[in-house]
Amino acid sequence: MLMSGFWRKWLVTGLLGMLAAFFAGAGFSVAEAQKSPNSESALEIRKGLVILLEFPDVALPINQQMVRERFNKLDFYVREMSYGKVGASVDLAGWYRLPQSIKSYAISPANLEVDKSRVVKLIQDAIDAADSSNDFSRYSYVVLFLGAQFREYGMVGLCGYPGMLGWHQDIKFKTKSGQDLPGGVAIFTAQAHLGTLFHDIAHVWGGVRDGKRVAPCLYDHDIQARHPTRDSGFAAALINMGYWDPLSCHFYKSQLPPPGISSWTKIRLGWLAPEKVKLVDPRQTDEVVLSPLEEGGAETLAIKIPLTESTYYLIENRQPLGMFDSHLPGHGVLILFADERVAECRQGKTPVKLMNARPEVPYLQGAAYNLPGAARFVDEKNNLEITLVEKIGNAYKLRIAPLR
Repeated sequence: MLMSGFWRKWLVTGLLGMLAAFFAGAGFSVAEAQKSPNSESALEIRKGLVILLEFPDVALPINQQMVRERFNKLDFYVREMSYGKVGASVDLAGWYRLPQSIKSYAISPANLEVDKSRVVKLIQDAIDAADSSNDFSRYSYVVLFLGAQFREYGMVGLCGYPGMLGWHQDIKFKTKSGQDLPGGVAIFTAQAHLGTLFHDIAHVWGGVRDGKRVAPCLYDHDIQARHPTRDSGFAAALINMGYWDPLSCHFYKSQLPPPGISSWTKIRLGWLAPEKVKLVDPRQTDEVVLSPLEEGGAETLAIKIPLTESTYYLIENRQPLGMFDSHLPGHGVLILFADERVAECRQGKTPVKLMNARPEVPYLQGAAYNLPGAARFVDEKNNLEITLVEKIGNAYKLRIAPLR
């Protein structure tokens, strides 16, 4: 069945607990939320149009209610990840039947081998089908949800723009009546996991800044081209962020919700306030108490250590708290190296990469530093030492100091 027992139990019997976890992570209490039925007015609501599409030669494997439930989960996820700053709201339209068989639109599962003309054709046929019954100007982005299995189409999810069709929208999509396609467009098939929805919609929401995607894929594209699916060894592409951010891998285990997103991604999307990021001079000795990234109300949620004009370390504390960071490959302090000069994860380069506390554990599953255990990180080139001094509840006291 497409919807696992876990998701049904979560949706039906776990709704109150989910709401409590969300509101706690976002800095609200359930009581406070109940006081104000219009509490959403404090949020930035990202409004999207989800166009439901069927093929003439494929039996629908999913119904509209199941699609609605997936996007309801996306809304909860986004609210928790953004500490209540952003919500995701969508209108569903369709089902609309596409004019040609699925073989006319199917693509390669490898990002670098996708026939872009087929993506263009799918988008154009979809918006033409939905043209007469929808006002596209009411929305900031569009989602195409395909009534097909990913093996029939080729991918479980992708971002048309900014993504497969480039970072600059050279192709200006218009419907047959002349409506403009707003913002970006993401495409999903029936098996799309919550982490998949976030991954590709984050590309759309982030957009492009200074010629670079704000929220790029964090797996290595060249390795993914050789190992495009889980069955063909996709985990080999997780050389930068492992399972610690859905922009690297959509989920840690497919039957569970995705983990939360990293501090790097939160900063990129504007969800981690600057005052929550402690700036530390690497030439000085400083001690900082770092709270879990999940605890939005805490004083310090990340530490930034500038190295050059374009490179720096980010430090975050990931603990098994809330609905989503309960599903991490481990827990403890993550140390991320960021290079703002790099746009995408290609040819071994990456805009952000985890330092690895336990290299013997595959796919960065042992990347977190802990007490007791791996408690010290040394960067001799930059004359820097980061030490876990003490664990205080779920927080860590860290010492950042020059090596000499």
